[in-house]
Amino acid sequence: MLWFKIKHFFQRHWLVLAIVAVTVIAVIFPIWYLAGVEENTRRYIISMNVASMPWMVLNTVIFVGFLYLMQSGGLSALKKTRIDAAVVNIKFSDVIGLGEAKREAWEVVQLIKDRTRVKAIGGKILKGVLLVGPPGCGKTLLAKAVATEAGVPFISISGSEFVEVFVGVGASRVRKLFKQAKEYAQAHGSCIIFIDEIEVIGRKRVLYDAFGGGSETNSTQNQLLVEMDGLESESNVVVFAATNALEDILDDALLRPGRFDRKIFVGRPNLEEREALFGYYLGKVKYSPEIEVPRLARKAVHKTPAEIENIVKESALIAARSSRDMITYKDFSEAIERVELGVAHRLSLNPREKEMTAFHEAGHLLALYLTHPTNDVFKVSILNRGGALGVVHSVPSEEIYASDSNTLLAHIRTALGGYAAEKIKYGVTTEGVRSDFAKATSLAHDMVWRLGMGKAGYIGDFTVIPEHERSGDISNALNREAQDIIKEQYALVDALLKENWPVVERFVQELLAREELDYDEIALVFNEYGKPPRPLKKG
Repeated sequence: MLWFKIKHFFQRHWLVLAIVAVTVIAVIFPIWYLAGVEENTRRYIISMNVASMPWMVLNTVIFVGFLYLMQSGGLSALKKTRIDAAVVNIKFSDVIGLGEAKREAWEVVQLIKDRTRVKAIGGKILKGVLLVGPPGCGKTLLAKAVATEAGVPFISISGSEFVEVFVGVGASRVRKLFKQAKEYAQAHGSCIIFIDEIEVIGRKRVLYDAFGGGSETNSTQNQLLVEMDGLESESNVVVFAATNALEDILDDALLRPGRFDRKIFVGRPNLEEREALFGYYLGKVKYSPEIEVPRLARKAVHKTPAEIENIVKESALIAARSSRDMITYKDFSEAIERVELGVAHRLSLNPREKEMTAFHEAGHLLALYLTHPTNDVFKVSILNRGGALGVVHSVPSEEIYASDSNTLLAHIRTALGGYAAEKIKYGVTTEGVRSDFAKATSLAHDMVWRLGMGKAGYIGDFTVIPEHERSGDISNALNREAQDIIKEQYALVDALLKENWPVVERFVQELLAREELDYDEIALVFNEYGKPPRPLKKG
């Protein structure tokens, strides 16, 4: 009974007893000890402690401050920026292109503006909108336009800013972010949070991590899920998130209804939108009146708005370095090649090696120009770019998102054109065909192994079958069929080059003399030999 009384006493008065014990140890014991030592020694000990007291106080302040900093957000301040809609001032009319994306985003604007009406009929404002698409297509710009059109504050932050070495810091930052957003929403009626690179904290969670490396990401994402669940319709906080990654990389819990339940694809511009983009950026520079904006747009198939802006800026720099007062079409051509292929370098090649390079590129050129159903030639060069001794630069003549077998076979013929030209002229080939063979072999392999485009009747994607479960006979048959495709296309391109060998030699002469030929110069040579020029396809 006595033991339980003592235990109960300690449970009720443990804090007082602890304070008394600390006071005795920290104050009374040192005084008792100093009273028994010699006077000089006592003065020395007291003076040393008094002198070191500022450093002890400073160390304590640093330690306590460090703990407070970690509790309130980590080693670095959360770089979120709250921007008023008037300061952003980006309207939908300022977002060039993105027609489909803008139509879907406008619905969100209307929901935010008509939140009272939505609430009256029992509906709820969207909690999350996921912007998906390639980098440089305008996802951030579109989110800012939504904030401007809705007239609400805009908080922008990157997903990487939630990541920290210490577990729990990211979750703390998420709590602070949503707390501030709710305060802005109460003051201004609504608020938009924009999280760029959501895949940093939104990728699929690792539930069984032996080394604990995913703990911080998991806790941050869990807190984000909790905060989005806690967004009631009265808070009027809408979370926009952008990602360049595929949706299946993100955790399923983020994509379920009630969180990021609205997805907007922000893709690359089409022909009409590229013309508008070139017209917009050309309006900021001086350019030759001979430049045709539709032609530039057709040459920039699959380019993003950011890439188009970069092309215009790069062409202006090229014109300035050439001491010209305005940009010419040649500057644009060089800018596109510099962006895609790298800067050209003149190597000290011996005459035979330079001639072999010219024949190699001429072989590619004829195979592409005369047989390819979808690609147009814009330049052929024997200058070194990105490690290649020469290049035939081509782009699709129109947006094509699914190539058929004819297009894939044309890719193979084009890749084999350089090898065939070297073989016809010299009887031997160089190691410059390595990348060409890699491309041709990969395409032929995909056609028979994945796409059912072989002649033997094998249908299906055989790469999904584990290697140890595949039939050896089927694998050998598919490999032989892929090789037959390569041989068949090589025979076609070999016959094509032999039939048009005078044209090949003419292009070799032009390349050795001028090193580079543009589309107009290429078409002119073909026209001399009775090959009508391939006009660029209209959009």
